[in-house]
Amino acid sequence: MTGPATTRSASTTVARTPVQTASLVFGLVFLIVGVLGFIPGITTDYGKMSFAEYHSGAMLFGIFQISVLHNLVHLAYGVVGVAAAKVLASARTYLIVGGMVYLALWLYGLFINGNSAANWLPMNTADNWLHFVLGLVMIGAVFLRPPATATVDRPVA
Repeated sequence: MTGPATTRSASTTVARTPVQTASLVFGLVFLIVGVLGFIPGITTDYGKMSFAEYHSGAMLFGIFQISVLHNLVHLAYGVVGVAAAKVLASARTYLIVGGMVYLALWLYGLFINGNSAANWLPMNTADNWLHFVLGLVMIGAVFLRPPATATVDRPVA
């Protein structure tokens, strides 16, 4: 089967473009990451998590510095991504604006002192580079196109 993914309801079939699928996937991943950030064990040093301060000691997967605010931002990004996936224009906007926000966070993270009150989200080096990659991939996803429909060569009678 070729072409865009489809979703079925009782009365209609709606094609989802690759851009909408990307928005949905990003949204679901952000929702999962937001929830995982509140689970002790998956989040190491869970007891050291603060609301939004640089000294939050909690680490998602033992790698990414997080806080309650950081988790809430992931959950919000997830809800918006899933909702935006329903309409192509909204999905594009979500991916472009979301990608630009992540690139801005990457730049912000490069220039602030991680041990200062300016690190309000909080972010460490792993977060910074993840923000860079997320920003590029989200913006790049806007250029996804549906696969060309397959053609079958048939002998001429």
